[in-house]
Amino acid sequence: MKTLNDKVVVITGAGSGIGRALALNAAGKGALLALSDVDESGLAETVDLVKNAGAREVRSDRVDVADRAAMTAYAASVADQFGRVNVVVNNAGVALAGNFEEMDYADMEWIVGINFWGVIHGTKEFLPHLIASGDGHIVNLSSLFGLLSIPGQSAYNATKYAVRGFSEAVREELLIAGHPVGVTVVHPGGIKTAIARNARVTSSEDQAETAKVFDKKLARMTPDKAAAIIVDGMLAGKPRVLVGIDAHLLHNWAKFTGARYQDIVAKLAGRMLPKKRA
Repeated sequence: MKTLNDKVVVITGAGSGIGRALALNAAGKGALLALSDVDESGLAETVDLVKNAGAREVRSDRVDVADRAAMTAYAASVADQFGRVNVVVNNAGVALAGNFEEMDYADMEWIVGINFWGVIHGTKEFLPHLIASGDGHIVNLSSLFGLLSIPGQSAYNATKYAVRGFSEAVREELLIAGHPVGVTVVHPGGIKTAIARNARVTSSEDQAETAKVFDKKLARMTPDKAAAIIVDGMLAGKPRVLVGIDAHLLHNWAKFTGARYQDIVAKLAGRMLPKKRA
């Protein structure tokens, strides 16, 4: 795939952040859009923005990516409306901060349902349509934390590592089968989105402090810039796209130090992590 012009592009989590920026980027390249989110007001804002940006055709749906039946129906409906699907961006994601020993099962099931099962549902349900298009591509959003681990992010790390492993294996299978579908797994670093502000936290975590640390110290890149890097990487057929200098630097540092990076991170954790509740 060398262009998004006249391609049908499906984007989950399009109500804000990277998802919204990807929708605007694709609209500017002539794509036909199928956008979804659980945040109906945010999704409506995105639809207005892409229409004002000259989007040729836009469909919007409230869809919970963790709901398998809903995703099955959604994929069939999108394919029926547009007659084809060329790109699926499994972008919807959430965060959960806190030490593993304090996490409850309900919160862990919540993050796994969205971050991992959401990617599986989006890939599984749209894959037949992508193959049939003759020119398909899957873009799955992992994270810098799908390349290295950080204390206080065990559940998030688990889902993002899972997305990476799943995506790479699916890409290999598609290559073996000779299907005309590319796969790109994306590892953003700190992007200026609301993910930390909307995150769930364990009882000893200070939600406001966690969001403040992310917004002030870690989130360096705008969603628009991140979207441009992602789309360029997809159109170049890259199997892996790192977004942000922090993603590149920390990934290479972890490769250089090997598994010992964990010991270094643990020693620096007091200065790196948000303050706990008193």
